[in-house]
Amino acid sequence: MHQVFEITRTSRKLLAQFLENHSLEQLNKIPVGFNNNLIWNIGHIVVVQQMLAYKLSGLPMMVSEELFEKYKKGTKPESDASQEEVATIQSLLFETINQTKSDFNAGIFKNYQEFTSASGFTMRNVEDALAFNYYHEGMHIGMMMSIRKFI
Repeated sequence: MHQVFEITRTSRKLLAQFLENHSLEQLNKIPVGFNNNLIWNIGHIVVVQQMLAYKLSGLPMMVSEELFEKYKKGTKPESDASQEEVATIQSLLFETINQTKSDFNAGIFKNYQEFTSASGFTMRNVEDALAFNYYHEGMHIGMMMSIRKFI
């Protein structure tokens, strides 16, 4: 499982670069032909990881309910993210992964509610969820690379 966390950490470094290298206006811009923006993708990545690992394990997530509702699957940007919200998402990038690794090593993920993703992958335990998560993050980073060309 060490590699799963290292791959996710690498993904999060790429996400951090998007946050560091784009203005608030650029993070919030939805280019023509897209239905979301850079900050939505990053927020979505953070909340989905928390849902996959914690919520489906019956454990409290590290993200607020408000953040979860704004960025969960099936949502799209309804308003611009504030600088404060961007800072919150930025701080959660690594905090969530570090805490998940610590919690995984402590063995807290005992129960898991089976879940099948929209792409058809069924997760039966947290190990499946964490492995699926880096596929999910990679897919959204690809979308962000496309969005970046139009902002």
